[in-house]
Amino acid sequence: MTVPGIQPEALRPHAEEAFADELRALAAADDRPRPARWRLSPWAVATYLLGGTLPDGTVITPKYVGPRRTVEVAVTTLATDRALLLLGVPGTAKTWVSEHLAAAVSGDSTLLVQGTAGTPEEAVRYGWNYARLLADGPSREALVPSPVMRAMATGATARVEELTRIPAEVQDTLITVLSEKTLPIPELGQEVQAVRGFNLIATANDRDRGVNELSSALRRRFNTVVLPLPATADAEVDIVSRRVDQLGRALDLPAAPEGIDEIRRVVTVFRELRDGVTADGRTKLKSPSGTLSTAEAISVVTGGLALAAHFGDGVLRAGDVAAGILGAVVRDPAADGLVWQEYLEAVVRERDGWKDFYRACREVSA
Repeated sequence: MTVPGIQPEALRPHAEEAFADELRALAAADDRPRPARWRLSPWAVATYLLGGTLPDGTVITPKYVGPRRTVEVAVTTLATDRALLLLGVPGTAKTWVSEHLAAAVSGDSTLLVQGTAGTPEEAVRYGWNYARLLADGPSREALVPSPVMRAMATGATARVEELTRIPAEVQDTLITVLSEKTLPIPELGQEVQAVRGFNLIATANDRDRGVNELSSALRRRFNTVVLPLPATADAEVDIVSRRVDQLGRALDLPAAPEGIDEIRRVVTVFRELRDGVTADGRTKLKSPSGTLSTAEAISVVTGGLALAAHFGDGVLRAGDVAAGILGAVVRDPAADGLVWQEYLEAVVRERDGWKDFYRACREVSA
């Protein structure tokens, strides 16, 4: 509910709102050619995602830490008539990259279809205002456009999250949109033709349950860009640190200047269990059933920071992240519980400087 005279503060502003100053600075400094209806040139869009310093000294913060070429291919795809499919295991920042690409290209990341097992065809094509439909019959005024239809009409970027969770018959409604750049409205004998600037970004993963494979006809309409897991521990620590800092400011949590050691330990645990081997390559490990993604590491550290702020001295410690790690690792109490106990006893217990972490994890595992 909105109280008159009081502007509510969004818990999570859209990318174009949260980074409005950076987008304005980039637009002012951007003297390169821009595709039709793009707010920035492809070079400026890539700079917005990867970070950099403008000639006037403005610092553009990195939104994505990963291979530059991956971002350049994704941005270039959007400048063509091919749609973009961001593919990767859970937690590789597909949604994050999708949102920031749409914000930089169109200035609007909200033309979004959220894919689920129950996503209807109307969410991708259009629906009807049934009161208006019953009163006046089929008309454009009674039609309720989907985010995809609105993007086509305005030359903007539409987003479809978790495309492979959408039922196959609903997925395939995108084929005509992506191949013919047209959305028929047979009830009216009309169609909506996409104007220049329109494109679509979809995200998908093939690891989780409930995945519907894309038809070959639909997959051909996309240029697929795979977002990899962070290549090194240092890169993953950097990603987690940046996102935790952003989330902490949004939640009014105090900064954790000494928290980098715990962040590195969380990342180390996740990477070792994910890879099935310790960082030094000496000990092989069993991997749990969960993905142990970077996004989950961010969640664990943010939860630990909240514990430290509200029930501790404000300094992130092993006891603050132990319960979160347990919850992330042990999804199946029987199988994953054994994996976790073996890792604690064989690796954590013997590791120099990790005694406090071992005790904290044993305490919450008891």
